[in-house]
Amino acid sequence: MRIPIKLSRNTGNDNGNGNNDGNVSAHENGAVFFQDTVIEFGTPREVLFVVDRPLEFADCVLVESKDGSLHAEASVVAVQYKPEWTVVAVRFLKPVPNWIVKS
Repeated sequence: MRIPIKLSRNTGNDNGNGNNDGNVSAHENGAVFFQDTVIEFGTPREVLFVVDRPLEFADCVLVESKDGSLHAEASVVAVQYKPEWTVVAVRFLKPVPNWIVKS
């Protein structure tokens, strides 16, 4: 798959009222840049990627493709720790229609 993405970590500043229209930047959404990475595998509901910083089960992240076709909040559902990196699987919190086709 190899889709470049920008990964941001949710800082908890979002009030959780669900009023996010999906078109705000990561900074405005209470997320802080985490790192650039690449989606290695994806389904309509989950994606798998590698990071060089620790993420934990149930952490919330914002996944954004470089071209803007993917902009979705997700929750970490699995991690595999290696000495130099961490393999992470996240599940989108809301349906993301046709993101694989758009990317």
